[in-house]
Amino acid sequence: MKKSSAPSRKISEPEIDQIVAAQADDDAAWEKPIRVRRKKSASVMIPAELAARAEFLARVHRRRSIADWLTDVIQERVELEEAAFVGAKRELVTRNAV
Repeated sequence: MKKSSAPSRKISEPEIDQIVAAQADDDAAWEKPIRVRRKKSASVMIPAELAARAEFLARVHRRRSIADWLTDVIQERVELEEAAFVGAKRELVTRNAV
């Protein structure tokens, strides 16, 4: 089946809504359903003393929860480590190229 060479016009949101509403009960108009699974959060065991210190610092930084604060700290650390790794790799490549 050939596509027409005439440019197709952009469908507006109200038109899309109207088409979807018209096809809502027509199973043949829809693709096979997909399943989406929620990511499971990870649990990490840390010593009680370290957890207490982290909880204190989360309060100092006025975070809603220790999990929010830990997420920020871990994200910052990962970004620092990645930047250091890229820098070290670049330096190694430069050294070996000379």
